[in-house]
Amino acid sequence: MPPDDIARLALEAFDHAVDASGSFRDRPGQRLMAEMVARTFSVATLGRVEDDGDEPIRAIAVVQAGTGVGKSLAYCAPAIAAALARNTRVMISTATVALQEQLVNKDLPALAALMPQAFRFGLAKGRGRYVCKLKLSRHAGDADPADDDDLFADELAAAAPLHVMEARAVFYAALVRDLSSGVWDGDRDNLSQPPESDLWSPVAAEASSCTGKHCPVFNQCTYYEKRKELVGAQVIVVNHDLLMSSLGSRMLPELDNCLLVLDEGHHLPAVALDHFAASMDLSRTLWIETLANRARRIGGLMTVSESADVPRLAAQLRQGMVDLSRLLMDLHGQAFNETRATQGPVRFRLPRGVLPDALDEPLRLVHLLAESFLAVLTTIAKALRTAMRDQPDEARRLSILYAQLGMLSPRLEKVQATAELLLKAPGNDQDSVPVAKWFTLETGQGGLDSGLVVIKAHASPILPGSTLRHHFWSRVRAAVVTSATLTSCGQFDFYLRESGLDQDPAASALEVASPFDYARQGRFVTVETVADPRQAEAFTAEMVGSLLGDLALVEHGALCLFTSREQMRVAVAALAGRLKDTVLVQGELPRALLLSRHRARVESGAASVIFGMQSFGEGLDLPGQLCESVFIAKLPFAPPDDPVGEARAEWLRSVGRDPFSELVVPATAIRLAQWAGRAIRTETDRAFVYCYDRRLVNTAYGRRLLEGLPAFAQQRRSAAGRVSPA
Repeated sequence: MPPDDIARLALEAFDHAVDASGSFRDRPGQRLMAEMVARTFSVATLGRVEDDGDEPIRAIAVVQAGTGVGKSLAYCAPAIAAALARNTRVMISTATVALQEQLVNKDLPALAALMPQAFRFGLAKGRGRYVCKLKLSRHAGDADPADDDDLFADELAAAAPLHVMEARAVFYAALVRDLSSGVWDGDRDNLSQPPESDLWSPVAAEASSCTGKHCPVFNQCTYYEKRKELVGAQVIVVNHDLLMSSLGSRMLPELDNCLLVLDEGHHLPAVALDHFAASMDLSRTLWIETLANRARRIGGLMTVSESADVPRLAAQLRQGMVDLSRLLMDLHGQAFNETRATQGPVRFRLPRGVLPDALDEPLRLVHLLAESFLAVLTTIAKALRTAMRDQPDEARRLSILYAQLGMLSPRLEKVQATAELLLKAPGNDQDSVPVAKWFTLETGQGGLDSGLVVIKAHASPILPGSTLRHHFWSRVRAAVVTSATLTSCGQFDFYLRESGLDQDPAASALEVASPFDYARQGRFVTVETVADPRQAEAFTAEMVGSLLGDLALVEHGALCLFTSREQMRVAVAALAGRLKDTVLVQGELPRALLLSRHRARVESGAASVIFGMQSFGEGLDLPGQLCESVFIAKLPFAPPDDPVGEARAEWLRSVGRDPFSELVVPATAIRLAQWAGRAIRTETDRAFVYCYDRRLVNTAYGRRLLEGLPAFAQQRRSAAGRVSPA
């Protein structure tokens, strides 16, 4: 079908859905976005291209859609219609579980009833969100006596106190009971109380320990049952983490043969950096011996001759990691001992990514040994899969053997990947971008007196754009990236660089303004303190005093956002009287329960204020009286001790560029816009936003930040309480 016809059908589907909804509101911005989506998804070349054919056409739209535009409908309707016309699929990726659930449980079912053509949709999650019934039965004590019994032995779990081990057994037994009775479906997200990772990880369905159709409980596998729901689905909802982790696999549709929507796209650069970073624990290495024992025994059963090398490889690898730990203690032990009483790990970053000479040879040895050990494991795993195919009666025994290797092999992969990144040498020319490299030292379990120091090595790329260009965008043919905050200080430049689209000829950008009348509906008040915000103690004390006075005036719902836990701690400690009973603090209750209590209080006519950190600064939808005021304690600059940010700023300075104006200010602008965006959620909302950071009005970059916000009516309030227009 010609592109013009596909675009026409896509827009007709959007118009039909709007008209059929029965709640039509004239939203010119929404249709403008729908037109962009239809055009983008109609022109791109999908699927295989003949070797002697023309280069495939790529089309990528970057759309900032302000709050209230209705972007879900603006991309869903035309994208689905275009996919149906092209006999392909739409993959929608989000950053948060909340938006995934909204799409699958609300938006897509509603749209399915309005679209002229029927379509199916499904939710795709990573394996680790589902339980492995084979592992669970082992941990719950339901094991065949003939089976090997050391499955999933772990040095940390084994060291746990008896009461912890008993609590784990009770937890796993309850999961088995709820699964068998149908109370629970095997999805971690559907548990009434999400478990801690150390409880969940041993029973999670991970690819490294999964034998697929050869598993004896394959026909009852929760993960594969959920995968069946995606067969024939024209719309698949995923998340950015799963999207990155599935690159090069068959878990999701091929990116060159589907239509891709990246909602909450401002998260994509950070997700990419996290995914391609690596770390390894150098101080706790007992797992290597456990893995070696399993590999040697299972390799022998499978008559894999290479398994004879395993004891030597494991012993040398473990010694190599011990040697690295000792060298790091020689280099940084004194500084660590001087600061180890502080909370959390002590970090030591390698300037310019240059590895000390003393670490080079030991790291190369660790990398080589890990690589060789992994090669043996791969050979053993291949032999196991062959045996499962040829000996179906032995499937259960062989699956357990496969799982025994697979539970620990990811740790070995992390060692290999981390060593490889750490060994990556900085280039000799100015334009070569280094890798961020750092080590953390932390007091282990038992506190300062235990003597155990947990030493970890970390490495990460520093430019998300370069990483995305190489690993992601090179595979994509047709995509729409959208969010309410993609511009920074009114420009797309920063996001395009961060996402790797700044030099992509296939990319085009569109800003669709919010339909809200911010000047009429809201007011942004900059409160000028006497104390400089950079003087943490004095500023926090003055800010909290002003904040408490403003909180006393809250009649319904409000949200207060802090940039550090210390700020929030001081503010909580200062609460007294009625205010103390009014405030709900992030972390003191599960998020869902905290929000439920907040809604209940406001709906009953009482005042309620939420104290939160960064994660409460976006994604919260508290319309109307639920959030009539947003209080921002301080400009939300990134943490000053972020090693990746430090390494990037160092590199920018080395090539004559200014990291503050090029990196810090634009990133803060996006974060501030997200935080302020909690205030106005509907056309009828009325709200105030207060920010207690005078830099907004008395610095040039502060005024740039203000210009990038929605067009609130602006006021300034002096320390003496005088109010004037900004």
